[in-house]
Amino acid sequence: MAASKNQHRHSPLVLLCTLMGTLCKIGVGQIRYSVPEETNKGTVVGNISKDLRLEPRELAESGIRIVSRGRSQLFSLNPRSGSLVTAGRIDREELCAQSTPCLVNINILVEGKGKLFGVEIEITDINDNNPKFHVEDLEVKINEIAAPGARYPLPEAVDPDVGINSLQNYQLSPNQHFSLHLQTGDDGTINPELVLESTLDREEEPTHLLVLTASDGGDPRRSSTALIQVTVLDTNDNAPVFEQPVYRVKVLENVAPGTLLLTVRASDPDEGANGKVTYKFRKINEKQSLLFHLHENTGEMTVAKNLDYEECSSYEMEIQAEDVGALLGRSKVIIMVEDVNDNRPEVTITSLFNPVLESSLPGTVIAFLNVHDRDSGKNGQVVCYTHDNLPFKLEKSIDNYYRLVTWKYLDRENVSHYNITVIASDLGSPPLSTETYIALVVADTNDNPPRFPHASYIAYIPENNLRGASIFSLTAHDPDSQENAQVTYSVSEDSIQGVPLSSYISINSDTGVLYALQSFDFEKMQDLQLLVIASDSGSPPLSSNVSLSLFVLDQNDNAPEILYPGFPTDGSTGVELAPRSAEPGYLVTKVVAVDRDSGQNAWLSYRLLKASEPGLFSVGLHTGEVRTARALLDRDALKQNLVMAVQDHGQPPLSATVTLTVAVANSIPEVLADLSSIRTPGAPEDSDLTLHLVVAVAVVSCVFLVFVIVLLALRLQRWQKSRQFQGSRGVLAPAPPSHFVGIDGVQAFLQTYSHEVSLTSDSQTSHIIFPQPNYADMLINQENCEKNESLLTSIDFHESKDEDACALVKAQCMHSDPRMDRYILESLKLHFLRSRRALCKTPFLSLLYFAPFRAKEESFHGLELVSNSIRIPEYPQHGATS
Repeated sequence: MAASKNQHRHSPLVLLCTLMGTLCKIGVGQIRYSVPEETNKGTVVGNISKDLRLEPRELAESGIRIVSRGRSQLFSLNPRSGSLVTAGRIDREELCAQSTPCLVNINILVEGKGKLFGVEIEITDINDNNPKFHVEDLEVKINEIAAPGARYPLPEAVDPDVGINSLQNYQLSPNQHFSLHLQTGDDGTINPELVLESTLDREEEPTHLLVLTASDGGDPRRSSTALIQVTVLDTNDNAPVFEQPVYRVKVLENVAPGTLLLTVRASDPDEGANGKVTYKFRKINEKQSLLFHLHENTGEMTVAKNLDYEECSSYEMEIQAEDVGALLGRSKVIIMVEDVNDNRPEVTITSLFNPVLESSLPGTVIAFLNVHDRDSGKNGQVVCYTHDNLPFKLEKSIDNYYRLVTWKYLDRENVSHYNITVIASDLGSPPLSTETYIALVVADTNDNPPRFPHASYIAYIPENNLRGASIFSLTAHDPDSQENAQVTYSVSEDSIQGVPLSSYISINSDTGVLYALQSFDFEKMQDLQLLVIASDSGSPPLSSNVSLSLFVLDQNDNAPEILYPGFPTDGSTGVELAPRSAEPGYLVTKVVAVDRDSGQNAWLSYRLLKASEPGLFSVGLHTGEVRTARALLDRDALKQNLVMAVQDHGQPPLSATVTLTVAVANSIPEVLADLSSIRTPGAPEDSDLTLHLVVAVAVVSCVFLVFVIVLLALRLQRWQKSRQFQGSRGVLAPAPPSHFVGIDGVQAFLQTYSHEVSLTSDSQTSHIIFPQPNYADMLINQENCEKNESLLTSIDFHESKDEDACALVKAQCMHSDPRMDRYILESLKLHFLRSRRALCKTPFLSLLYFAPFRAKEESFHGLELVSNSIRIPEYPQHGATS
C-alpha cells in the first residue's frame, strides 16, 4: 500500500521527466533521448519523425522500423504521431544494475531512403527501491574481554538505485555500550561497523539487542532495518588472520565444474577449540553463491557451475575465518574470468530487397545485415565478406551493420538466381565463422532483341504450289523472360511488280511459319526477296530482322512451242523447197522450237514421227535440222509431208508436233507450176493478195531478164565482134526478208541456202540449181530493222579492169516477231564473167530489187529472217542447159 502511494506520489515527477526528455544529436545519424524508468507503456520518448525530418504520414511510406538486437523490444514507433514510445515497463536496475549512465542503443532503419540511424536512450533512475539487508537477523558474538574501541563489521544493505537514490546512511539504535562507525571504501560503498564503547560484562548482561537502519537519499526517503543480537562470549583473545589480505586468481571461462580455483588459509594462535577456524562467504550475491563453493574446513574454493565470460568477466567477494570464540578474520577474493573463443559470430538479415532488377546501377543496396559476436577482444572482432566471384560486396555501415550492394551490372540472361553466402569470421584462435545464405532473384528487363540463328535464309518452293501451302519456318530466340521473350513475326511491307508483297506471302505471327497466298509461276517470277521481322512484347519492344530469299523451282508445265515453221493463218500451206539435185545430207529446213521452262525441262529433242517417203529425210536429234537422207529420184513425189515431234526432258515429258510440206523441183517455173496445183481453200481476200505478189515477182523477173539481154546486145554492137559469152554472173534476188513467195495461196519459205544462178549469152531462161547450203548468219542493228519499213534492195554493176566485176547488193530487213531471232539478209554479190573484149568498159547498172508485199502480219508470225546468199559462178562457154 505504501509502495502504491509512493508510486502515485512519483507520477507527476515521472511525467515531468518524460516531457523534459532531452534530445541531442551525436555525430552523423546519432540521436539521443532520455526517459525515466518505470514509466507506463506508450510514454513518449521523443518525436522521431521531427528529428528525421519526416512527416508522420511518411513513416509508413518510408518503411521506418526499429532493427535493434535484444531479447525484448523496449521501444516502439507510434505511426500516428511519429513518436518513439515505450513498449512496456522499463526497470533500470534490471537493465543496467549499478552502471551509470544506463544507456540503451537502438537502430532505426528508413528503408525508403536506404539509411540507418542510431538512437541512444538514457534510462534515468527514480527512487523505487528500498535499501535491503541480506540478513535481517544477525547475531554478533563479542568476547567479554574485548577492549573498548573494538570494531565488528555489520551486515551491509543493498539499494539497486543509483545516485542520490542509492544507500546513503546507516543508523544504530541508542545503546551505552555500542556505537556505529561508517567506513567508506574506495569504490564509494559504505561499510557499517559496530564499535565497542565500553567493556562488556557477560554476567551482568549476556545479550544486547540493537536495530540497524539503512536509508537512501531519495525523495521521499526509503529505508529498511536489520535486528542485531549481540552475544557476549567467554574469553578468546586471538582472532583468525588470513595469509593474504586479497586473493587473486584467473580462470578460463570454459573450465569444468569442480575445478579448484584456490585455497584460502587463516591462522589462529589460540589453542584448542579457540584455535579451530571455519571459513565461509561473508559478502557475496546470490548469483555468485551459485557459481562457487567454499569448503568450510579446508578453505578450498571450487567452481560449482559453468562460467560465462560474456555474462560476467570478474567476480569479487569476501571470505571470513571464524574461531570458536567468534573471533573473525576477513580477506577479499577476486576471480578474473578469461575469455575463450566459444561463440560464433551471429549474422542477422535486417532488411532484404528481393528481387532486384538486372538494370540496377552498381551500388544498389540489396540487404542490411547486423553482425555480432558475444566474445571480447580479438575473439569478438568480426570480419564479414562474400565470395569474390559474385557481383556483390559488403560495405561497413554504422555500428556492426553492413550493407550488401552490387558492384557491377547484373545480367539475368547469364545468371537469373544468386545464392549469396555471407561469411562472418572472428579473429580468435582458432577463428570461428558463420555462414548466412541469401537467395536473390534477378528480375528481367527488356534488354535483348529477338535473334535469328542465321543472318539470312534461303527457301525453295515449286511452282504451281497450292494456295495456303507452308513454305518455310523461321524461329527467333529472345533470352529475356515472360512477356519480354514473347516473339511475334511479321513481314515488312514491300511490293513486287507493283503488287503488295502481302498478296503473295503471309506469316503466322506466333509460329513464324510462312504461307503462300498464291500459286507461283516460274515463268513469271523466279524469286522473292522479303524481310522477316521478329519483335518481342516488352516495353519498349525490341525487334530484329532477317532477309529471306525465296526461289521458285521450275516444274515441267509448259509444252515446247514451235516457232518455225509457223501455222499459216491465211489458209495457205507452208512449203519448203528442195532441189532434185540435192545430195544426201542436204539441209532442207530447220524446225525451231522453244520451251518456256528452264533447265532440263527446256532441253528439247527432235524426231520424225511420219513421212510420205520413209527414209528420204532425217532429223537432227538436238538441232531440228531436216536433211535429205539419200539422193532425190525422179520417182519421188513432188510433195513430201513430214510430221515432226519436239519433246522436252521434263518429268513427265511434254511434246508438240508440226507438219512440214517439202516441194521437190529443179527450176522455179517447175516449182511454181507444181506448187500451183497445191491449193488450200482460203479466204478470197488472202488469195487475191497472194496473186498480186506472184504477178509482181514474175514482172520483176521478166524485166530483169530483158534488161540483161538488151545490155548484152549493146555490147556486141559496140565491139562489132560476134563472140559468145564465156560466162555471166547474175543475181536472182526476189526473196523478201520474210522468205515467203506466195503462189496461188501457197507460201514457200526460202531457207538459208546458197542459190546459184547461171546466165549465158544464148540462154533464154534462168537456170536455178540448189547446191549444199551455205550459211551466212549475221546479226544486224535493230535500228536498221524496223517493223513497218519496206525492204528495198539496189543492185549496182561496176565496171572493172579486172576479169571479175563485183556488184554489191544491200538488203534491208524487217523484224516480224519479237520472240524470233533476228537475222540479216546478206549483201548479194553479183559476178559476171566478161568475155575477152566485151563488157570490159560497161558502165555500172543498177537493178531495182523488188519490194515484197506482205500479205498479213499473221502470215509472218514466228518466222526467222535468214540471210540468203545468191551467187553466179563461172560456167564454160558452151552454156547451161535449159
